[in-house]
Amino acid sequence: MKIIVAADKNWGIGKDNKLLVSIPADMKMFRQETTGKVCVMGRKTLESFPGGLPLKNRTNIVLTRNENYKVKDAIIVHSIDELLEELKKYPAEDVYCIGGDTIYKQLLPYCDAAQVTKIDFTYIADSYFPNLDEDPQWHVAAESEEQTYFDLEYKFVRYERNK
Repeated sequence: MKIIVAADKNWGIGKDNKLLVSIPADMKMFRQETTGKVCVMGRKTLESFPGGLPLKNRTNIVLTRNENYKVKDAIIVHSIDELLEELKKYPAEDVYCIGGDTIYKQLLPYCDAAQVTKIDFTYIADSYFPNLDEDPQWHVAAESEEQTYFDLEYKFVRYERNK
């Protein structure tokens, strides 16, 4: 399983159930990486999408404790064990954890790669991703050149779990 996330300098990822910033190249990379794949998310992440609807052209799996939660065109699971059982149906390299912060923290131990859009700015955030730079289990495997969107600098960084 892989993680895909955009984080600011303090590893902030969201505020009030919204992304901190929308960078077109980041959105394009997200679409390219996840189209035709499996996206695992929490309920609040799903509800933050336009119309609260699942992402098109992907298998959407929502992890929620709410036993009565139902969404058209999404698979609903209620525990990590149930999720891991469901994920056995798919190739591990096709599974992406896409948030939010609680789901990232719960699934990080099951992931072997993380695609992080690192934004060189500090936003006011209320949700955060674990700092992989300070985690000895992870290392930077690849890094893009610095890119700019208006006056915002960012780069795509691929982390891999140490074997």
